[in-house]
Amino acid sequence: MNFVSCDVAVIGGGPAGLAAALSASEEGANTILIEREAGLGGILKQCIHDGFGLVRFGEKLTGPEYAHRFTSRIKDSGVETYLQTFVTSIKAHGRAFILTLVNNSGITQAECGSIVIACGCRERTSRQIGVHGKHCAGVLTAGTAQYYTNILGKMPTKRCVILGSGDIGLIMARRLTLEGAEVVGVYEAKDSPSGLARNVYQCLEDFDIPLHTGKTVTRLIGNERLGAVEISDVDENMAPIDGTEEIVECDALILSVGLIPENELSESLGVTLDSKTGGPFIDKDYMTDVSGVFCCGNALYVHDLVDYVSETGEAAGRGAARYALRGQGTLDARGQGTGDRGQGSGDEGCEGTGVRGQETRDTRGQGLGDVFVVPQRGEKQVTCIVCPIGCRVLAEEREGEFAFSGNRCPRGAEFTLTELTAPMRSLTTTVRTVFPEAPVLSVRTNCDVPKGIIPTLMRELSTTLVSERIGIGEAVICDISGIGCEIIATSDILK
Repeated sequence: MNFVSCDVAVIGGGPAGLAAALSASEEGANTILIEREAGLGGILKQCIHDGFGLVRFGEKLTGPEYAHRFTSRIKDSGVETYLQTFVTSIKAHGRAFILTLVNNSGITQAECGSIVIACGCRERTSRQIGVHGKHCAGVLTAGTAQYYTNILGKMPTKRCVILGSGDIGLIMARRLTLEGAEVVGVYEAKDSPSGLARNVYQCLEDFDIPLHTGKTVTRLIGNERLGAVEISDVDENMAPIDGTEEIVECDALILSVGLIPENELSESLGVTLDSKTGGPFIDKDYMTDVSGVFCCGNALYVHDLVDYVSETGEAAGRGAARYALRGQGTLDARGQGTGDRGQGSGDEGCEGTGVRGQETRDTRGQGLGDVFVVPQRGEKQVTCIVCPIGCRVLAEEREGEFAFSGNRCPRGAEFTLTELTAPMRSLTTTVRTVFPEAPVLSVRTNCDVPKGIIPTLMRELSTTLVSERIGIGEAVICDISGIGCEIIATSDILK
């Protein structure tokens, strides 16, 4: 058995854990980072779409690019990383903790002064939402579908139904459509979509994918493989209404029906969890009600933006380092939140501890006084996708010029004008490689391209084969389709 000693142990190598480990190290703490997968970055590795980093970096990054900003710093930070390593037990030992780590090298006991739990969250399954029917192939979560498509390069469906309008479900509706699948529709039990307004616009409306609200899947039909689903209307209590059933043929049901914070380790330590958020109560330093145990990211509560996940990680890492080095834990503010966006009044909802931010989030375009305006003759309404707020901008044409309202910044007017005259989009996708360990490589256009040309670009990229070990930011195609745009790699997976 091996033995190590450190000041701070961070469990989880996703965006929260990366930020926490860097923050703790910068405070002078001897820090280790424990990750169960073979690489750092967490779920970001398979989130090849862009939109990450808009708040933190002021750039539109893909998930792998955002993760790279942190993983590259980890290499130079002095943080010791343990990959493909599982924490099988944690025990308090005086003011310290003893962690039992298991990996291919055997068993290691790590003694630390404080712990940061950054284990992220998991997706709800069909059994957790009570869908009836046989357990057959073709029922999978949106994250699993994303892994098949973006990491393995395998198409999980030809014709699918998506249940739930969370952001990952909307993004996968677009992704699968780009890859040639038919998305029959997105079905949502609530009376409005759960995902960001900008994602409803650019993922569903761009591709004429119907969104059905007030409906849910009530039965799976199929034996070895799903052949159809039964869909029913729901009442105000979201209970299925008898007599409204319809059968929709499909070979896959993709679920985007909510996330659950991973807190088994927290529970094993006796940490008190909030029944509303699924995560621990914390003080202003992100410490739980067990002294020396800190929590951040989606293990604390589910966030909408990774930028804010990183913020919580930095705060938790800083608090954990100070506790371990100087014993500066504050134990008198349980459940009071972090004081930054505690009641969902900032750019994103779900931004507090002990509260559900969803009811007041303004990024959905459906709360905090936002007004839905029905366009009149001569008017057009566009959802701005420049930032996560997703303003609904009303454009009125007056003598050949447009007047804009509803936008919260000048960029909204600029985007709307472009959208009405020559709509542009970025394209994120994958290309095939000759390397067995990485069958596909995530790529994107290095600039926005005309929206109408995206199917042509996808056809060209479907025949592209990468045979060189290129790195992030390097060109796969220098001038695709002769439009003066490069296709660049967004991952270092081939390096």
